Amino acid sequence: LPQRLAALATTAQEEARQSRQQLLAQRQEVARLQEQLSRAQQDGERWASALQRAQREALEREATRGAEQARQQELIRDMKGRLLELLREKDALWQKTEGIDTPMPSPSPPDAGLCARCHKDFRLLSRRYNCRLCQSKVCHACSVDVGKQGRCCLFCYRQRHPQAT
Repeated sequence: LPQRLAALATTAQEEARQSRQQLLAQRQEVARLQEQLSRAQQDGERWASALQRAQREALEREATRGAEQARQQELIRDMKGRLLELLREKDALWQKTEGIDTPMPSPSPPDAGLCARCHKDFRLLSRRYNCRLCQSKVCHACSVDVGKQGRCCLFCYRQRHPQAT
């Protein structure tokens, strides 16, 4: 009987040792799982914070875009109003000028040796100029220098610049 008891005690000690090892392994596994759970919770909190920040930024962008769109629509409305004003002005000016007929200057005479206005002979010292508007040939006295555009006859100049006379 004592051998049997000793064998049972040895078996019980072995089972107790194995149970302690299993308990230790399970505790280590629980600690590892708790650590993973803690990291997962921290990650979840970071993701939730990032999501809230992204949603807040999206709402701000949407509000900014809405304000910009409203400003652009107002600008378009103002531009359309200004366009209508300009069209009305153009129509009014067109109606004012519709009845005005400008007489065309007389073409230069077939004899190209005479001034089209004063009929003076072109000689060695009297230079001949072409009017840039009516293309007639005129002398220096019957023409006006209009700068870079060239010269034109007095008749065309007075038609274009009535305030100069």
